Amino acid sequence: MISQKITVSNPSGLHLRPAGNLCNEAIKYESRIEFLFSGGSANAKSVLSVLGACVKCGDEIELICDGIDEQAAMEALTSAISNGLGE
Repeated sequence: MISQKITVSNPSGLHLRPAGNLCNEAIKYESRIEFLFSGGSANAKSVLSVLGACVKCGDEIELICDGIDEQAAMEALTSAISNGLGE
């Protein structure tokens, strides 16, 4: 299991489009992928779970990847989040 903290930088946070982009990236990997935010956790492979976290611009999340391809998943997801998830 690996984890990394990252700040969400896209102006509108994780609303529907970026949440969908995050999930589309996460489902490419076999690892369990979730993030911790504001005392709770969200499954990064579920759009509803990501939306339910109510992550806004400037919020810091802790991304957690656990599985056989955890390193590749972490690199891809941190890159996607850093690049604004398509926004």
